[in-house]
Amino acid sequence: MYFGKATDEHRWTQKNYLCESVFICGSHLSLDTRINQMKIIFNANFWNQPNTGSGQYLRALFNALQELDTSNEYELIEPAAVGGQPSFAENLAKVWFEQIAFPRACQRERADLAHVPYFGSALFPGTRTVVTIHDLIPMLLPLYRGSLLVRAYTQLAALSARRADAIIADSTCSQRDIVRLLRVPESRVRVVYLAADARFRPVADTRAVADKYTLPDQFVLYLGGFDQRKNVRVIIEAFAQLDEFYRAGWRLVLSGVKLGEDSMFFPDPRRIAREANLPDDAIQYLGWVNEADKPALYSRAGAFVFPSLYEGFGLPPLEAMACGTPVLASNASSLPEIIGDAGILLEPNDARAWADALRAVLADETRRATMRERGIAHARKFSWRRAAEETLAVYTTVVGAFN
Repeated sequence: MYFGKATDEHRWTQKNYLCESVFICGSHLSLDTRINQMKIIFNANFWNQPNTGSGQYLRALFNALQELDTSNEYELIEPAAVGGQPSFAENLAKVWFEQIAFPRACQRERADLAHVPYFGSALFPGTRTVVTIHDLIPMLLPLYRGSLLVRAYTQLAALSARRADAIIADSTCSQRDIVRLLRVPESRVRVVYLAADARFRPVADTRAVADKYTLPDQFVLYLGGFDQRKNVRVIIEAFAQLDEFYRAGWRLVLSGVKLGEDSMFFPDPRRIAREANLPDDAIQYLGWVNEADKPALYSRAGAFVFPSLYEGFGLPPLEAMACGTPVLASNASSLPEIIGDAGILLEPNDARAWADALRAVLADETRRATMRERGIAHARKFSWRRAAEETLAVYTTVVGAFN
């Protein structure tokens, strides 16, 4: 077995456990060193999906724990890329890994604790388990409940989470939802805030990214999905009320995928713009943006807007603040916790209020400078080291309770 710090270049060794197959990677401690220490194994199902929130969380937390803690042993277990798994459909294979393969692997590796970093722990774990639940959107928002099979999976995940020894939530808002909807004691749900990656900081020279995406000189930025929960409609309707800024060269830049579909779940922003009588060239659609380009994109924007109706945490506004971009966001769900007084919080569906706030920010360079400084300082309060420290405290509490 190969052990070492997990990076994009880490090596994997395959282990076959009966009919399930997994890859294992981690930090190695000798048996003598491991006496009275913990062996923590992560469900790494999202490790190779770094563009997803769960993948980013797993990578950032795992590496922060490796840097912080040299006393305990950490391993990743992910589904094998080849052979060894039942030939089920992809979604059933995912459930197989979560409910059967991962718990068995943890037992055979003699884990002291298993950490499932997303809403998908095992109903019969066989190992003390911590599960991170980023949000309960499928249980909160009817439009996101999905098909009968998706709803059945959500119920399985909910039942399994109730059996976990501890639950980590990204925010106090998510903690309240978990306690209420899963009916678990508040004492079992710990809040551990996420953080913007260290690469999110002000970028002085943004010309390369501006040329790559053909960005306008002055623009308001939205970065995220176009699904109904993200509430992009209100930003388009607000920008349509800013004729004087459009005539002066300001543009609305929307970065997201799913253009071309127009449904209740994915309303097409181009249709919304037409209905708002916003000229076609007032909006630029960037599509998918490379992760490496995001700091410069944030830094170049005059303001960042995030009108989401619900977020378990809300990482894009924090990333924007870390880059020195003035942030305007909705006052819904967890966003007031994350943004505090470093940004402007608005009623999510009040387009007039969004237009007035944008007008005040875009017209006042002094105010934007103040918001830049305040946002950078506020974003520094969140760090992956702190998240690792607080997560490690959860591990210690759970394992200690059984010793």
